[in-house]
Parts: sequence; C-alpha cells; structure tokens
Amino acid sequence: MLTPGVELDIALAHREPIDLDGLFAWMVARAIPGVEVATPERYARALRLDGGPAWFELTRAPAGGLRLRARAATSADLVEVEVRARRLFDLDHDPLEVDEALAQHLELAPLVAAMPGIRVPGAADPHEMLVRAMVGQQITVAAARTALAALTEALGERIPEVEGTDRLFPTMEAIAAHGHDVLRGPAARVRALIGAAGSLADGSLTLTNADEGAQQRAALLAMPGIGPWTADYVRMRVLGDTDVTLPGDVVVRAGAAAIGIPADPKGFATWAERTSPWRSYLTAHLWRAAPVRPRTRGLRPAVSQT
Repeated sequence: MLTPGVELDIALAHREPIDLDGLFAWMVARAIPGVEVATPERYARALRLDGGPAWFELTRAPAGGLRLRARAATSADLVEVEVRARRLFDLDHDPLEVDEALAQHLELAPLVAAMPGIRVPGAADPHEMLVRAMVGQQITVAAARTALAALTEALGERIPEVEGTDRLFPTMEAIAAHGHDVLRGPAARVRALIGAAGSLADGSLTLTNADEGAQQRAALLAMPGIGPWTADYVRMRVLGDTDVTLPGDVVVRAGAAAIGIPADPKGFATWAERTSPWRSYLTAHLWRAAPVRPRTRGLRPAVSQT
C-alpha cells in the first residue's frame, strides 16, 4: 500500500459517445509493467506528484461510463490525479461536434459511424511522454514497450505495491545519469534521449501541459535528435492540441491509403487541412484504420504511437 493519505472513488463525468474499447486497447498495447496495469476493462498506474507517489485506476462502470479510484499523499495531489486521469482519457472532448465535422467527408463517414466518440489519449506526465515518444521513434509499439520496460526496471523507483503497480517511471535525472547503461539502439538516438532528459532535469528545457503550442514545438525541434514527428506527437498528447497531423507517420499514411485519401506526405497534409481544427481526431481514426501487417525482414518497422 502507499503511505496513508487521501482516497477518491467517483464516477467521471464526460460527454457521450465515448470509444472506451479504443482507449483501453491503446493502454493495453503500451502499458509499462510495474508502472501501469491495463486490461480491456481497467487501466491503473502509479505516478510521482509533489507530495509523493500516487496511484489511480480507471474502470468501466457497471452502468456505463468510467469510474476513478485514486490514492495520494495530499488533497492537492488527489485533485491533480483527477485532472491527469481526465486528460489521459480525453474526457473533456466534445465528441458530437468532432464526429459531426469529420462525418461531413465521404471518406471519413464510415470511420465515424464505426467508432463514434473516438478519443486522442493524452499524457499523465509530460516529461515521461517525451521519453516515450523518443524511444518509440521508428520502431513498433511492442518494441518500444520492451525498451521502456527495461529502462523502468533498471532506473525506476520502487514503491510499495498497489494492485499490480510497484514502481515509478524513471526521473529525468536518473535517465540523464545512467541512461547510457540501459538504453539500446543507435548511438545518436541514445545521446538524444539522454540529452533531452538532462535538459528537462536542469530546467534548460521546459515541457508542461500549459505551454503555448508553437513555442513548445520550437523548443523541442531545437533539441538534437527531435524531429517534427516527435515534436508534433508530443504536442498532441501533452497539450491536447486538437489540430495536429502527422504526415510522416507510416501508420497514418497506411490508414490514409486504406480509406482512399492521398497517402504521400504532401498530398495527405493538403487533404487533411479540410478537417481542421480536428486533425488530431483524423489522425486517431487513421491509426485505427491502418491494416495490420506482419513485420517483414529487411523493412523498417512503422513509427509507433507510444
């Protein structure tokens, strides 16, 4: 158990419809063992807050919707847990407005009908999200999860076990100091990860969910090893920016080809402009629409959405 503090058990208000199947499936594919536990009905995780370790769980409520259980050291942290849980599951989104707008396009109408209320998962922690995005560059979701599990096993802080969670994602200080011993892959990517962690640790790079979008993007692009895909993906997840498109994303382009819209980066970016200001939700639909293909020896795997 965590150190005794305060607890919460509430139904989370949100607008219907909501694609809970998609949200839980996203979490199942990406959960880092020890930090997160995910099933088709439940998602739980531990996280580091001002007052110390905290924990929360989101489950499908028997009568529909979502229920939040949470534990934290202080009342202020408990409020923060609820905020982060809502952001992670994109619960302040107006699905009817977005679905209506996207369904106006002939190519997208079947996707909206099949998955009403699609959500764009947010981020429980901005710094963690940047590391996850950088680890996930140009590798599969499964490979990224394996790498993040090894990183957390080696450098994550152990905490008292709570319903399957027993550690915190590594601090930026720990990654900056010891990442060379754990991270694998191209040397340039390892250096970039360690450099970004060090900049977050010493404050020379700031990354919060209150940043201005263009400034955040520019700050990330100024870092060695961070390109447009990573900067835009982080902006989508950390800021909840509704109008992000990822024309270089292999999976997005595969989804575009599957529904019959331009799949080359320039052509896709031009076509996607018609869905502004909801291009992030277009992106979510295309991730889901992409056909599942086995990895082929000798081909670079698709960029993951970590």
